[in-house]
Amino acid sequence: MRNNPAPQNESAGHIDTLIATRLLALRQARGLSLAELAELSGVSKAMISKVERVQSSPTAVLLGRLAAGLGVSLAQLLTEEKEGPQRLRTKSQQDVWRDPEAGYLRRQVAERGADGGVELVEIELPRAAQVGYPRWSGKPYRQCLWMLEGALRVAYGDESFELAPGDCLDYGVDRPLVFKAVGPTACRYLLVSGRD
Repeated sequence: MRNNPAPQNESAGHIDTLIATRLLALRQARGLSLAELAELSGVSKAMISKVERVQSSPTAVLLGRLAAGLGVSLAQLLTEEKEGPQRLRTKSQQDVWRDPEAGYLRRQVAERGADGGVELVEIELPRAAQVGYPRWSGKPYRQCLWMLEGALRVAYGDESFELAPGDCLDYGVDRPLVFKAVGPTACRYLLVSGRD
């Protein structure tokens, strides 16, 4: 596994402020109160309020629940809205977020445009780390996971898959998902998302 220093655009203050702004904007755009989003996401009103006021750094699990409750992709909570597609997106332009608890690192390589297309995300999951997401409540989409390094167990509802480098898994977001690094080292994989 690579031991790169933290990316320059991974500033915790910047990303927490971005998440707070995006969460509030998406919640208000859907006309949801804190109580309504709490009910849809399974996240307490107090915690949603703390995230929106930048008083708490959310975990990947918390963000997954909020995104599912809002019916949006995780990328919509973690990235700024940009005008038009970018032909070249350098590594320094790719938004990076690290889970404050699990150490999970998420790099938004390419965002899905307003007119569709695919989303490309690179994930680094530390050794023995686990991240779970509820079933999606929004417009369904599919993901294709391509293993790059390490070993990963993916629980897709009642099914379980063990992945090694080079393996590829195709699935929807219609069931709960759990990703767990199971080898002696961290793992790294690429997620490609597109509409169902």
